[in-house]
Amino acid sequence: MPSPSVAATAAAARLITPQRITDDLDRLLEVLPERVAEALASPLSRDQLLEVVLDLGRAPEARYPGRAQLLDQRPIERADLAAVVQRLGSFGGDNRAGIERTLHRISAIRNRGGEVVGLTCRVGRAVFGTVAMVRDLLDSGQSLLLMGRPGVGKTTALREIARVLADDLERRVVVIDTSNEIAGDGDIPHPAIGRARRMQVARPEQQHQVMIEAVENHMPEVIVIDEIGTELEAQAARTIAERGVMLVATAHGNELANLIKNPTLADLIGGIQSVTLGDEEARRRGSQKTVLERCADPTFPLAVEMHSRSRWLVHRDVARTVDQQLRGQPVRPQVRELGSDGLLRLDDPEPGLRSPPRMPRRGPLLAGDRSASAPSSALAPVPLPDPELLPPHRRSASPSPAAPPLRLYCCGVSPQLLEQVVRSRQLPVQRASQVEDADAVLSLRQQLGREPQVRSQALERHVPILVIKADTLPQIQRGVERLLRRRGGEGTAAATDPVSAPDDAHGAMEECRLAVEQVVLLQGRPVELLPRSPSVRGIQADQVNGYGLRSAEFGSGDLRRLRVFPP
Repeated sequence: MPSPSVAATAAAARLITPQRITDDLDRLLEVLPERVAEALASPLSRDQLLEVVLDLGRAPEARYPGRAQLLDQRPIERADLAAVVQRLGSFGGDNRAGIERTLHRISAIRNRGGEVVGLTCRVGRAVFGTVAMVRDLLDSGQSLLLMGRPGVGKTTALREIARVLADDLERRVVVIDTSNEIAGDGDIPHPAIGRARRMQVARPEQQHQVMIEAVENHMPEVIVIDEIGTELEAQAARTIAERGVMLVATAHGNELANLIKNPTLADLIGGIQSVTLGDEEARRRGSQKTVLERCADPTFPLAVEMHSRSRWLVHRDVARTVDQQLRGQPVRPQVRELGSDGLLRLDDPEPGLRSPPRMPRRGPLLAGDRSASAPSSALAPVPLPDPELLPPHRRSASPSPAAPPLRLYCCGVSPQLLEQVVRSRQLPVQRASQVEDADAVLSLRQQLGREPQVRSQALERHVPILVIKADTLPQIQRGVERLLRRRGGEGTAAATDPVSAPDDAHGAMEECRLAVEQVVLLQGRPVELLPRSPSVRGIQADQVNGYGLRSAEFGSGDLRRLRVFPP
């Protein structure tokens, strides 16, 4: 679930249409051995049945969500398997067969001689009403990718999406049905896909060819595909998307991060490449010189992680999500949950995906204005709190919202640590990418000697330089507050003085979370938090213990602080 500290959180709930389930379970029981069908005759045995397993020499078994149940003590014999195979249609190249006009799937296990020694009889259900979880995404007309573990309901949702697109939205929909799992076995597709047309695939390795054939021969507006799993299929999907056809598909992987690590399917989310950055860009990002970046726009702009049948995570901007994950930034997708009361609840940390507001043009730090452009900054300015929302004892200490941010160029100073200082103390500071665009330079002593051009550029443009001893949170905090006092006088000093400012437990917890997730766990190095009161340090220590990490207190008096160690 998204962090409760996220400023922009939207929660909504609406009543959705009750789900209606059609499973044709009697048709499946007719092909099973008689003793197995009798064991599944009661309604309680049928409810939530996922599959029936028949293995030679073993007792028949019924599988339900989270449990399995033996149906008979007598083991399955060869005659039992032969009778089931005889009642079924022919098995395809993927060792799958079906029952005509149903959604059930029977998969075979064969020995070296090609004889069937095991059967997995999976129950296929048409569930009407699940599409309400993503109905708004279908209206957008953008390609949609569904991900999740096996059995979570990807194919069931895909089937319902095809019906809604064809019947309710009146789109020309073609279903690429490789294993006849979406529209059932036989030449006539199951009514669960509505007016959507179905193209069968003779052999699984030909799925990518049938995908292209559907676009070239049948003029679809939407193509529905189950289980994109090869590089050729991923390339075919990009070809189809570039022709302006909407895609709805499932892919192997539990979440979006799995596709980033999968070189075969990475093209679905834009492809991943290794890029070597220049020295200046690497310093600006605070990263290594060799980084991973996205190659192109994703084939699927929308993605859904199906964690369960009632809880889906929606990524409404896949390109943005992939970029954040590659840079080690936290990702907060929209959470959609269907409650037992029939209400669909939305937890949206970033409603509307609004772009960050543009900050006003900065003012000069010292006498003598210097004209400068407004380059992009890797550290977004922190919005100042509304005085009316603050308690009375804090309103007088809040800096003026109209004050321009201090443009700070960092030389050897960790951008992550600077960001923690800015967020936790709510300082009007913005990081500059060039010395000529900065109001001041904050540098480590040894780093300034390694980069003499920084000193020369600062002297040439009369930009003050403040040198700190170490790249730690207390050192960075004191340096930034000193620069702010120099620019703003006593008013700013009152707002940024750690002794006079009241301790903010909420800000301290957010600072601790950022330090642990972005520095300790991601970079594997210890980090010191800002000085806090004893009670707040205790809260931070408990928060660190929740991550399975250890911490210790350092310093004395008002500068006593917590240090967090990597695992």
